[in-house]
Amino acid sequence: MSRTYFGTDGIRGTVGQAPITPDFMLRLGHSVGRVLKAGEPRPTVLIGKDTRISGYMIESALEAGFASAGVDVLMTGPLPTPGVAYLTRALRLSLGVVISASHNPFDDNGIKFFSARGEKLPDAWEQEVEAMLDRPAQWVDSANLGKVRRLDDARGRYIEFCKSTFGNDLSLKGLKIVVDAAHGAASRIAPDGFHELGAEVVAIGCSPDGMNINAGVGATAPAAVVAAVKEHRADYGVALDGDADRLQLVDAAGRLYNGDELLYVMVADRLAQRQAVAGGGGPLVTHKALWGGLREPGGLFVGGQGGGVSFVRAKVGDRYVLEELANRGWQLGGEGSGHLLALDKHTTGDGIVSALQILQAVRRTGRSLAELLAGVTLFPQTLINVRLAEGRDWRRNTELAAVQERVTRGRILIRASGTEPVLRVMVEARDAGLARRSAEQLADAARG
Repeated sequence: MSRTYFGTDGIRGTVGQAPITPDFMLRLGHSVGRVLKAGEPRPTVLIGKDTRISGYMIESALEAGFASAGVDVLMTGPLPTPGVAYLTRALRLSLGVVISASHNPFDDNGIKFFSARGEKLPDAWEQEVEAMLDRPAQWVDSANLGKVRRLDDARGRYIEFCKSTFGNDLSLKGLKIVVDAAHGAASRIAPDGFHELGAEVVAIGCSPDGMNINAGVGATAPAAVVAAVKEHRADYGVALDGDADRLQLVDAAGRLYNGDELLYVMVADRLAQRQAVAGGGGPLVTHKALWGGLREPGGLFVGGQGGGVSFVRAKVGDRYVLEELANRGWQLGGEGSGHLLALDKHTTGDGIVSALQILQAVRRTGRSLAELLAGVTLFPQTLINVRLAEGRDWRRNTELAAVQERVTRGRILIRASGTEPVLRVMVEARDAGLARRSAEQLADAARG
């Protein structure tokens, strides 16, 4: 069964255009509330948001929708997506709601949900909500309306949680770290968290005005953190996206590390500490060479009986990586984009927690990030985003299919973005020139 409103990561779109309108958000809150009440008599939901100016409008509409269905609401104000997931689980609430469009520009916004366990909900639940949206509203009477209150200590609770994932015997003293929060949800959280662990912090991208989220800063614009690291002669730079669930990390030399490399370090650190690693999972976009570094002779670890590191590819999207990990009882997974999952630390991707896992490995070993990755060589990738014409079905593009047949060397991934009106064309090959040329040919064919 297909979904009308939900994409790869909740509901997302341009503010003021369906479905990101106040009337729809009222209906959505009411419908989700009715789905919750089918399972418990008096649910409580937590609502957090990023720093977009439209968050106020959406928050108010959702609040009214939930209250009208007889559901109680806790409001946190600006809080990272993983912070909402953590507090939903820690406070034993019924549902977590995040108002955010993640890495998208400020004029977009969206909604995503977390279960009582702090996990992203399955497609079947989203289909149930969409079915409820088609039914007439059932407004509760005044005596049964939901109640709303603020959770004043949400920020502090989440900072303490992030710090708890870093070794008690370690600190960040002696390190200068640039923290770039993309003018987003972690602007008043990430700098404090790293500072409280002992680091000297230089904060950039931490002055949100409602309209500057992701604007030239953050994980999707890493040139800003690279420049700041060089300017301030910092040891490392940590760049988050607008809702702080993804990470880009840069070292003192200005070298940027992607999610594949950071996942390698996380797996390697756990193996070095003789911690159980049931699997290091990755999505379709994970580099082949990353796996080679873990498995092949001369790499970090040779799999086999006695505790090998298994590997699978999931559908693109961190929710699907999470599903694969959960189905197999594995702990570690991620995407090249910087969505990293360490299920022994958190139930969802968390940019701050991921950064702390990497810095923990650096402090524990006394080796730099470059040294920890000295034996890993990634296959070159070329990614081109092609804007899709409205109403055009790229799957019926015969020219694109023909070019795909002709590209016989390298690995091809073509998919429509679940968050933007673009087609993502990626080619990975041993030779960078081949990857670039093949990707350009495919992109030209996609444009038609």
